[in-house]
Amino acid sequence: MMSFVPAVAVAGLRVVRGGKPVLRDVSFEAPRGSVLGLIGPSGCGKTTLMRCLVGVQIVQAGTVTVLGEPAGSRGLRRRVGYSTQIPAVYADLTVRENMRYFGAVLRAPRTDPDRVIEEVGLGDHRDQVVGTLSGGQLNRANLAAALLGEPELLVLDEPTVGLDPVLREELWALFRELSARGTTLVVSSHVMDEAGRTDRLLLMREGEILADASPRELTERTGTADLDAAFLHLIHERAESPA
Repeated sequence: MMSFVPAVAVAGLRVVRGGKPVLRDVSFEAPRGSVLGLIGPSGCGKTTLMRCLVGVQIVQAGTVTVLGEPAGSRGLRRRVGYSTQIPAVYADLTVRENMRYFGAVLRAPRTDPDRVIEEVGLGDHRDQVVGTLSGGQLNRANLAAALLGEPELLVLDEPTVGLDPVLREELWALFRELSARGTTLVVSSHVMDEAGRTDRLLLMREGEILADASPRELTERTGTADLDAAFLHLIHERAESPA
């Protein structure tokens, strides 16, 4: 059963980098146990928004509350898992050694390294040095590290990039299983065919949220057959609206 207190609450968020607005007054909430998708083209602000959620981004204005606390609070360190686009695992250690190291840092249960390795489908590569993994395997190792300690919120930046369709399907099945257990997931992607797997979507462009709705609501609202067409419809609609 979901808590009435949202897992994520963002209000009036504004980020400026190099004098240029990157996020423009972004506001939204994510209920606990939901899968929220951040969808949009590269450079639209998805990664910056995720950095705000984990508390590592300087913001100009607005508030970001995660699991009832300000983003980046000490109390959130073991409650939030973050998988970045650029893998954060050590190339000179094996998959298992990496998980044991990060598990010790997080004070995760001793059984967690083996659990997360299996969950991301790297059981046959647990003793392989990370630097010799393929790109898709490296992404999965990075995701495994984010799963250590069973965080309440998972922030996943392009977690399926470089994976074949079978592995993508398996990971999305895992995401749904985690959601069913009560974990909240915020998953970014620039691939529209993944958007339909989420509970709700934030469609982003140029630092703004064009829409915040379920996949079905988006296609119904725009009168389109798929999410690609819905996204294009919203872009044209915004361009035609008065300044």
